[in-house]
Amino acid sequence: MSGPAGDDIERAHLRDPADRTFTIDRPEPPAHLRDLIRRYWFPVWDVPPGRESTQRVLMYPICLLVITPEYARFYGVVRGLSQTTLIGRGYAVGVMFQPAAGFLIAGEPVIRWTDRFADVEELARFAGRDLARRVRGCLDPDPHDRQARSRAYAVVEDAIGEVLPVDDEGVLVNRIVEIVETTPELLRVDDLCDRLAIGERALQRLTARRLGLTPKWLIRRRRLHEAAGRLREGEVDLTALAYDLGYADQAHFSRDWRRSTGQTPREFAAAHRPEPGPRQPR
Repeated sequence: MSGPAGDDIERAHLRDPADRTFTIDRPEPPAHLRDLIRRYWFPVWDVPPGRESTQRVLMYPICLLVITPEYARFYGVVRGLSQTTLIGRGYAVGVMFQPAAGFLIAGEPVIRWTDRFADVEELARFAGRDLARRVRGCLDPDPHDRQARSRAYAVVEDAIGEVLPVDDEGVLVNRIVEIVETTPELLRVDDLCDRLAIGERALQRLTARRLGLTPKWLIRRRRLHEAAGRLREGEVDLTALAYDLGYADQAHFSRDWRRSTGQTPREFAAAHRPEPGPRQPR
């Protein structure tokens, strides 16, 4: 699913453009699981001794499954900035679920998972499946091996596919998030309620149960993702950007951006500004 202002993956991942310590593969899920899985991501990293690489992400309104050689976790949404520090060599199998999936996988309202995670074996859905051991058995010999990756995905898909079919409420919450993420002119919760023909309280209960979030958070996070895309592309007129995103003024936007990312908008834009090429001879 692509939204406004560039690639939705890069808008969320506030990666340092100078960081060359890792690569990420992002294969699409099989067609029969696309109501449950938005995408996979498979990073492999090799960080030199004595260094570390911090990955900063403004998460989407979804839950995650992450399996590495050291841990296997189910994550709810991080409302602030999600940060993961990479050291040494390693890999991860990451599953970015669709909004509908969190409730079905966890078996309880997703609001109980907001800003927290647990070992996958603590979830009834995965308990006793030895999921992490089986995935690592595929990948530990060589995480670069494409066939090994395919076998690892198949192990994960067997477990996730058991929750099919997606229920009607899950279909609705997938649609709600898609509307928010792909409609830049949608700036108010009551606008979303009008599009869905649903009352605000009912919408709030639904998003708490299925996403662990408020409708206002959904819209605010979409605005920050759009800002990330435009700042990467060289946006420097912060007044115009703030207006386009629905902020009262530049100061409100700058405060929101800095509170969410730890940088000012200009600092972020400068970090992503292309370096000038070599001067051409006269």
